[in-house]
Amino acid sequence: MHDLVTEADIDAFQRDGVVLIKGLFKDHVDQIREGIERNMTEPGPYAAENLKAGEGGRFFDDYCNWTRIPEFEQAIRHSPAAEVAADLMRSQQVQMFHDHVLVKEPGTSKPTPWHQDGPYYFVEGKQTVSFWSPMDPVREASLRCVAGSHAWPKPVLPTRWLAETSFYPEDDAYMPVPDPDAEGMDIREWAMEPGDAVAFNYGILHGARGNTTQTRRRAFSLRLVGDDARYVERPGRTSPPYPGHGMTPGQVLREDWFPILYRR
Repeated sequence: MHDLVTEADIDAFQRDGVVLIKGLFKDHVDQIREGIERNMTEPGPYAAENLKAGEGGRFFDDYCNWTRIPEFEQAIRHSPAAEVAADLMRSQQVQMFHDHVLVKEPGTSKPTPWHQDGPYYFVEGKQTVSFWSPMDPVREASLRCVAGSHAWPKPVLPTRWLAETSFYPEDDAYMPVPDPDAEGMDIREWAMEPGDAVAFNYGILHGARGNTTQTRRRAFSLRLVGDDARYVERPGRTSPPYPGHGMTPGQVLREDWFPILYRR
């Protein structure tokens, strides 16, 4: 077990689906910041601007860039993130899924909508973890997670952040997006320093406040899977789509596209 993780952290992650890991990327903050600047200067094919006309600030996000941005690959391969993921998931191995950058410039009032990551993805399994790590100190613009939501009987319907439309045809397999504040849910959020990370299961409902401060809020997310993760088909185009992957339902994710980062 890595020294950044305690048995209490692992138990909390298994029970609540979310836990704070202090200093997970602390030795890679400058490196990741450089990668984010490179990503914003040279956006990939999935880059998005998430504000409507007239909304203040800038809300940029992009994903699946780690193979072309060396700063991201170095941080992914040389930080303790993969080993910590194995500990939290109680998994013998950890496989890469994707990276994700989310930047809210000063004066961006738009919140990140409540959502679960899992329904957007073509992977299912109990052994999953997302790390959300700010590259700037966060107080007001932090991530918010609903504890225990990974154990809900139905997944939440995924939506498009800008258009606010449903990602898949609405059916009984999904529940509508709830309002955790209005419904008094157990929302976890933390004041965080650069390199700290919130670790959460793909089934955790989460969102983030807008950034009404005078400083940037740059966040780096890393999405990893464990032993039981398998490819599944969804009722529409997934995000990330990974066109031409060639996988079939029930298959372990192909290692040439989704490499093993850590083995016990």
